[in-house]
Amino acid sequence: MNTHRYSSRLSLRLLCEDEVAMGPGKADLLDAIRTSGSISGAARAMNMSYRRAWLLVDVMNRCFREPLVHSAAGGQRGGGAQVTLAGERVLALYRDMEAAARMAARPKLEALMAQLKD
Repeated sequence: MNTHRYSSRLSLRLLCEDEVAMGPGKADLLDAIRTSGSISGAARAMNMSYRRAWLLVDVMNRCFREPLVHSAAGGQRGGGAQVTLAGERVLALYRDMEAAARMAARPKLEALMAQLKD
């Protein structure tokens, strides 16, 4: 297999009409919100603007039956954000789906990559 020049990456996206409800970036953002306790902290950790992170959270919250992230506005006591129970469930399902897809695709990916030029 030609691993010195080529690599493969399997990426799954769940669409909600014409928007991505969940994908690798949004899953990473949920992980970062869980770790940092805020959308702004997650955005900084991911080298992303706060506005971009907020828009991604907004899409996720609109696409799913229950919000995946609950945020509180800043102020004297500070704001913050937390991944909701629904968000934890969606994230776990998505990560499980990613792992299952990688395992299922591995033999075909290896066979496909073996066809690449040296």
